[in-house]
Amino acid sequence: CKCNFMSLMFFPSGTGSNILSALQDLFWLSKSKVEKQLQIISVLQWVLTFLVMGIACTLILMYILCTDCWAIAVLYLAWLVFDWNTPKKGGRRSQWVRNWAIWRYFRDYFPIRLVKTHNLLTTRNYIFGYHPHGIMGLGAFCNFSTEATGVSQKFPGIRPYLATLAGNFRMPILRDYLMSGGICPVNRDSIDYILSKNGSGNAIIIVVGGAAESLNCTPGRNSVTLRNRKGFVKLALRHGADLVPVYSFGENEVYKQVIFEEGSWGRWVQKKFQKHIGFAPCIFHGRGLFSSNTWGLLPYSKPITTVVGEPITIPKIDNPSQKEVDFYHGVYVDSLIKLFDKYKSKFGLPETEVLEVN
Repeated sequence: CKCNFMSLMFFPSGTGSNILSALQDLFWLSKSKVEKQLQIISVLQWVLTFLVMGIACTLILMYILCTDCWAIAVLYLAWLVFDWNTPKKGGRRSQWVRNWAIWRYFRDYFPIRLVKTHNLLTTRNYIFGYHPHGIMGLGAFCNFSTEATGVSQKFPGIRPYLATLAGNFRMPILRDYLMSGGICPVNRDSIDYILSKNGSGNAIIIVVGGAAESLNCTPGRNSVTLRNRKGFVKLALRHGADLVPVYSFGENEVYKQVIFEEGSWGRWVQKKFQKHIGFAPCIFHGRGLFSSNTWGLLPYSKPITTVVGEPITIPKIDNPSQKEVDFYHGVYVDSLIKLFDKYKSKFGLPETEVLEVN
């Protein structure tokens, strides 16, 4: 009653409630803006990690060696030598890091969603083929290197390992940051260890198209580099690990890229980098930090939906023949196309859309 009396004293009839309502709306608007800024910051830190963290940490370590704090750098380098092979043995994941709140803001920026279509047995090991690569594999990272989309709840008892360039694990600090999320090198030693000496219930996520696929990613195009990518199938056969096709709708929509035609000088440079260094430099842009109408490094906030398909049962064959590899590769390609066709209309693509397999 006292509150009503004070409102009547200071405001004409109805005005007080209107002002209070307006203030309440302003409060919620501010909260919304704060959340949006946190989302932008969370994505920006990952983009910078992807692009410059390895080089930056290496330069900082070299600088510290030349200062009075050189002992700190020496201790870290000694630890690095001692710990050098850890990435090849499953890494050193941290559930605390995987559950950071920053990853939930990262997820909500786009947003990113993980869709489960079938159960996975904890008595088996798996190789997930992730498609397409996109510029940075944002969906792969969020879904399988963090708990933001609930991968552990959707697939209880399954330990996901996102495989990436082995060169990243030669970079100080960056290697430890990546390992904390369950990221491992995409090389034979690492994959062999996880699939043969780490028990069951392991799922290695391989972005099959790699750098070559990233060169062709552009909004509106659903294209994968897969026809001649058969190494992951051979690994699956050697270990008896089931193959699981995974397609991320929207992965190609978050950045715009300059596509160089085959035979052009730009494509020649990209292929040389890909052959000798392992990655291909792309000329791309997203939105600006303060406005979606300007160019910048932030990806566009387009939805990414990652669909995990039905596992393909793979027999264990110590020395698979090329014929056996080709057969199961064909089964995998057919399964990926079926997965794409089944879900494309649910996630904004027309029924006439065809998955381009190169």
